[in-house]
Amino acid sequence: MMKNLLKVLAIVVLVAVATTTHAQKATKIGHIDFGKVLEQMPGQDTVKVVMEKYVQGLQGELQTMQAELEQKGSDYQKNAATMSSIIKATKEKEITDLQGRIEAFQQSAQQDLQAKQAELIKPFVDKAKQAIKDVAKEGGFSYIMNAVEDILLYSEGGEDVGPLVKKKLGITL
Repeated sequence: MMKNLLKVLAIVVLVAVATTTHAQKATKIGHIDFGKVLEQMPGQDTVKVVMEKYVQGLQGELQTMQAELEQKGSDYQKNAATMSSIIKATKEKEITDLQGRIEAFQQSAQQDLQAKQAELIKPFVDKAKQAIKDVAKEGGFSYIMNAVEDILLYSEGGEDVGPLVKKKLGITL
């Protein structure tokens, strides 16, 4: 009876150990240079062209405003001695207001550029993220890190999944 109890106990322990070992799946970690993948995706050249044209348009507007400011400042300096005090004050206010509008335009343009770039790049980011999810599922990865931006602080290697994601996206470089 004691032998049977020991056999049963031994079997229970072995089954428990086997189940625990089976349940503890090895964590597989991969890494990728996400920015590099985005740069290499087809269609990025179009985004660059659109952004360059957008920047040129904003720069053209800014140059026009700055030319107007320079012209008003030059006119003011040439004619300040002959202006009445009310005209002088009005011209000074015009120049100050124009400087304020230029500063506001520059700030707004910077925000607008960031929003435009985010809008243009979003489809590429979404597509790359989906490809990474697909590669992670297909490759049995528990984690895929963007190793370039110091998100991964320590690693004894891991696996670079960049080539697999590029293949999924049809990038051949």
